[in-house]
Amino acid sequence: MLFNSLEFAFFLPVVFALYWLIARRGYALQNILLLAASYYFYGSWDVRFLALLAFSTGLDFFTGLQIHHASSAKKKKLWLTISVLINVGFLGFFKYYNFFIESFAQLLVSLGFQPSFTMLNIVLPVGISFYTFHGLSYVFDIYRGKITPTRKLIDYSLFVSFFPLLVAGPIERAMHLLPQVQAVRSFDAAKFADGLRQILWGLFKKVIIADNCAQYSSMVFNHQEQHSGGALLVGALFFMFEVYGDFSGYSDIALGTARLFGFELLQNFSYPYFSRNISEFWTRWHISLSSWFRDYVYIPLGGGRGAKWQKLRNVFIVFLLSGFWHGASFNRILWGGLHAVFMIPIVLMPGKQHRYTAIVAQGRLFPSGKELLQILSTFLLCTLALIVFRTTSIGASIAYLQQIFVSLFNGHIFSEIKVFWQQSVGITPTLLILMFIAFEWINRSKKYALENIASSSPIWLRWLLYFVLIAMLFLFANSSRQFIYFQF
Repeated sequence: MLFNSLEFAFFLPVVFALYWLIARRGYALQNILLLAASYYFYGSWDVRFLALLAFSTGLDFFTGLQIHHASSAKKKKLWLTISVLINVGFLGFFKYYNFFIESFAQLLVSLGFQPSFTMLNIVLPVGISFYTFHGLSYVFDIYRGKITPTRKLIDYSLFVSFFPLLVAGPIERAMHLLPQVQAVRSFDAAKFADGLRQILWGLFKKVIIADNCAQYSSMVFNHQEQHSGGALLVGALFFMFEVYGDFSGYSDIALGTARLFGFELLQNFSYPYFSRNISEFWTRWHISLSSWFRDYVYIPLGGGRGAKWQKLRNVFIVFLLSGFWHGASFNRILWGGLHAVFMIPIVLMPGKQHRYTAIVAQGRLFPSGKELLQILSTFLLCTLALIVFRTTSIGASIAYLQQIFVSLFNGHIFSEIKVFWQQSVGITPTLLILMFIAFEWINRSKKYALENIASSSPIWLRWLLYFVLIAMLFLFANSSRQFIYFQF
C-alpha cells in the first residue's frame, strides 16, 4: 500500500476515525487498533511476511526481558548475542544470500574452479532492514541499561510495526517512541492541521518532484551509452532530486501521518542539500540511520578517540556498512566508501575542517560567496557518489563518470547540457525544481517547509498555497511509483 495511492487515501481516514472514536476507552484499545491496522497495511504488500515480522517482534520482546533479568553479565551477553545473530541472520539470508553466493562463485572461477551453487529466488520482505534495526536498537539499549523492557507485547509490537514508519522508517528508538505508545493521547486540532500540512508537503516532494525527475534520470541511466557527457550529468542531477524528493517525501508523510494519531516521530531529513561539507550532510540526510550507526557501531568502535588511523578505520567501517545496508551490490559498498574518502580531510584536519551544526546563512536571505561555494562543492561530491549508487555495475559507473569528465575537459559539456535540456527536458521540470529549492531555502530553519505557514501567513494566502499544491498534485502527477527506499 503506497502512501501516494487511492488505497491509502481510503485506509488512513477510516483508521483515523476509528482511532479517535475509541479514545475514551483508553490508549490500550487504541494500540490494539493501530497494531491491527499496521499488520493489515504490511500484509497488503505480501501477507506471507507477516509471520516474519511477528517472529522478529516476539524474538526481541523475549530476549529484551531475558537480558534485563539475567543474573550475570555473561548471561546478558548471551541473550544479546542470540538476538543479534538471529536478526542479522534473517536479514542476511533475505537480502544478501544471492550476493554472497554469486560473489564467492566468481572468486572461485577466477582461481580456476568451476563451482556449482544454487541461486534462490528470494523475495525481499519490504521494510526488513528498518524493523530489524528497530528491534536491535531496543535490545542494545536494554543491554546498556538505558531503558527497561516493557512487559506489554501489544505496546512493543506497535513500537516495531507502527504503519507510518514500518516499511521505510524513520528508524525509531524505544526510549523515544515507546513512552508515547504507553501514554494517553488526546486529539489536538493544531497537531492534526500540522500533520496534514506535512503530509501535503511530502506528497508534493514525492509526486511532483521525485516522480517527474525519475522520468529524466531513468531516460539517461537506463541508456547511458546513448547520451553525451552533458546529458549524463543532467541525468545525475535529476536523480539527486529524485532520491531526495522520494525519501524525504516519504519521511514527511510518515511524520505527518503519525502526528494525526498523536505521535511525534524522529526527524529524518533537515535540508541536506544545503550542507557545507560531507560531515554536515550526514547529520542532515537519513538522520535516523546515520545516528543509528553512530550510536551502535561508530561509538562502540571508539568513535573519534584514539590515533588518526583508528578514527579513519571507524569512519570507513561505518560508511562501508551503511553502503552495504543500502543494497547487496559492490556499487552500494563503493558508494559508502566514497563518502568515507570524502570524510578524510575532516578526520585528519579537524581544526581546519569545521563541523557545522548551525543553519547555513542563519538570519540572512542569501549565503555568502564562501557558503555558496561550500554548498555547491558538497552537492557535487554527493552527485558523483550517487552516480555509483544508481548505476548497475562498477564498470558502468566508471564509463558514466569517464564520459562526463571527457566532455568537461574537451569543453563540450555546457553545449551538451543545453542540447539535452532543449530536446528532452524543457522549462516545466526546471521551474518545478527551482521553485522547490527556493521554498526549501526560505524555510530551512523549520522542521519541514510548510511548518510555519499557519502562523506567518494570512489565511487567504495559506489556503491559496494549499489549493495550488493540491492542484499541482493532480496536474503533474504520473502513475504512482513505489518509493525508492522500499527496496531496502
